[in-house]
Amino acid sequence: MAPRAEPPDGGWGWMVVLSAFFQSALVFGVLRSFGVFFVELVAAFEEQAARVSWVASIGIAVQQFGSPVGSALSTKYGPRPVVMAGGILAASGMLLASVATSLTHLYLSIGLLSGSGWALTFTPTLACLSRYFSRRRSLATGLALTGVGLSSFAFAPLFQWLVSRYAWRGALLLVSALSLHLVACGALLRPLSLREDPIVGGPAAQLTSLMHHGPFLRYTAAITLINTGYFIPYVHLLAHLQDLDWDPLSAAFLLSVVAVSDLVGRVVSGWLGDAVPGPVARLLMLWTALTGVSLALFPVARAPTALMTLAVAYGFTSGALTPVAFSVLPELVGTGRIYCALGLVQMVESIGGLLGAPLSGYLRDVTGDYTVSFVVAGAFLLAGSGILVTLPHFCSPASASKPRDLVTEAVDTTVSRTRDTLGE
Repeated sequence: MAPRAEPPDGGWGWMVVLSAFFQSALVFGVLRSFGVFFVELVAAFEEQAARVSWVASIGIAVQQFGSPVGSALSTKYGPRPVVMAGGILAASGMLLASVATSLTHLYLSIGLLSGSGWALTFTPTLACLSRYFSRRRSLATGLALTGVGLSSFAFAPLFQWLVSRYAWRGALLLVSALSLHLVACGALLRPLSLREDPIVGGPAAQLTSLMHHGPFLRYTAAITLINTGYFIPYVHLLAHLQDLDWDPLSAAFLLSVVAVSDLVGRVVSGWLGDAVPGPVARLLMLWTALTGVSLALFPVARAPTALMTLAVAYGFTSGALTPVAFSVLPELVGTGRIYCALGLVQMVESIGGLLGAPLSGYLRDVTGDYTVSFVVAGAFLLAGSGILVTLPHFCSPASASKPRDLVTEAVDTTVSRTRDTLGE
């Protein structure tokens, strides 16, 4: 395939968006709906809830920590075979889980095997999408990530019906068949050759370059802080509402409001990211700051109307920051390095995701309520937005796809190689 100077901003790229839509649904939709199996597994194995909860936790950790492996393999072999292999691993893990006889089997099947499959699918697909789009990158990413919200609505009742009809083993067997569609999604990923690809080098050279790239390191730190507070409402908002003597059904409805607002926010933010002139980093800073403020205000709200308003605000702004967060990265490191960069970010930000909820629970145990927990969660996001202000693209016009310092570095490298070849 002849190298392109710039991403095509359409064409087969929309098929990549479709693939990313279904992949985000089949990865994070399954993870978000795994609570349906949680109750069944506690009863089936007669184990403590804490031990059973490690099944999903291990899967999430492996997915995020293993992302650099999927990125490195995609850089070398292209995303199509890597994602297809990941789909087979994810489906195999669910298949083996359906015949598990102990929690250890579930740790290895769903946690390790399916988690490894998810690591080989999600990050390479989003990186591939970023290479196909430049001017419409935020919109394309926003549309792709709506699969998470829609599948969260669809999978929870679907899985519950499957469990009631076929028991948890039969339901996991059917989830395995559903996960096998990741292979078809991977087949839709066509390799795209860009002119800067030979210049940026292989995975090792890219990793070395990124570890010495200040803006990328600051961006990674900001995303890690954001991730620390981002998921706390999904874990503890229901418990906070129960502390306020809310009816469980009403509390669950409020979480549905958050999910709907999240879905709308992703689409609107994706459109604004391409329509509003100026660096996308400014939008990311805005949505992050507003999300932090809405989180910090949750303990202040007591009336149902105020809580509903905050739920809409949090859902919209937290959904809105997601697509632009992925759009900022190619502007910082260039599309040639996107596979390696996105994998590193996913790995590092997982630290925040793993520590955020336990820290929130600890603060609740110490103080007796969730006031400090939500304030600290908001502070993490506000700190992340403060770091985003230091990015070079925040104060200067964003480049099309190659940041200035990396372009200069790439040219210098090319000139040096040419001189070596000529014997100068």
